[in-house]
Amino acid sequence: MRIGPHTIEPRVVLAPMAGVTDKPFRVLCKRLGAGLCVSEMTTSDPRFWNTAKSRHRMDHAGEPAPISVQIAGTVPSVMAEAARHNVTLGAQIIDINMGCPAKKVCNAWAGSALMREPALVARILEAVVAAVDVPVTLKIRTGWAEGHRNALEIARIAEGCGIAALAVHGRTRDQQYKGVAEYDTIAEVKAALSIPVMANGDIDSPQKAAAVLQYTGCDAILVGRAAQGRPWIFREIAHYLSTGELLPEPPLEEVRDILLGHLAGLHAFYGEESGVRIARKHLGWYAKDRPENGAFRAVVNRAESAGEQMLLTRRYFDALIAGEPPALSAAA
Repeated sequence: MRIGPHTIEPRVVLAPMAGVTDKPFRVLCKRLGAGLCVSEMTTSDPRFWNTAKSRHRMDHAGEPAPISVQIAGTVPSVMAEAARHNVTLGAQIIDINMGCPAKKVCNAWAGSALMREPALVARILEAVVAAVDVPVTLKIRTGWAEGHRNALEIARIAEGCGIAALAVHGRTRDQQYKGVAEYDTIAEVKAALSIPVMANGDIDSPQKAAAVLQYTGCDAILVGRAAQGRPWIFREIAHYLSTGELLPEPPLEEVRDILLGHLAGLHAFYGEESGVRIARKHLGWYAKDRPENGAFRAVVNRAESAGEQMLLTRRYFDALIAGEPPALSAAA
């Protein structure tokens, strides 16, 4: 799959997720097989560009190409300026968010709320495409609500405005992340468009990825929540798509080393205090399928320094590798 001048290989993409797809996680997922990693949503409002949160979200130093940055907003001229600003900071692809279902985003008529205003959608897309020399992509949902699935209408507007590729999440805004994603609407969109279309929603295994690609005819798939605590899912999917074979689960030694490297990256990127705090949710995701997950989280969440967090995590996995019950109370 190509997005402008960029070849996306493998055709497995890390979906943008606020509070998750920061630079340390994007770099990790790219190393573990993702063909493209989209940044977490950044605001188009220049009043907030100098906050610590925005500065981190706009930091792409050392990030593997192509660098895709997602922006959100409702005012065409402001979105255009945000696109230009992010390109000066290293963005090689600008992604427009019209898929986020969060209330604080939709209440401002951004994210998936924009799907209720096709004319405004067109003005935003035209303004952003005209503002930058890099490809512009768009992420949408199937519609606003059960009786208001207008993804095909928005998709045709997007193609007409010069959008280079489209991602469609197989749920309406009202569904949030509940229920089951449907792929009929995505298949309908793909059949009607000539630009690349990517399928998103409930893709949590190599087999599911292959089935969704075959059913929808899409050019690529996006993986979101299934990558939390399991970033190696990208190489698993890529291997299955190319060979039809399943890779074995990574050994605990590799999981330990991936996690410790991820923690070190978070500590370095955010600084010790914020890095330790942000790392806690990732620790929980990595251990979520283990029976002692609750006890592990209770212990490791008390770590207040980077060194203590790394030590507790290493002890936990070393015990699992040795076949011993983790001494969680003793470690505390």
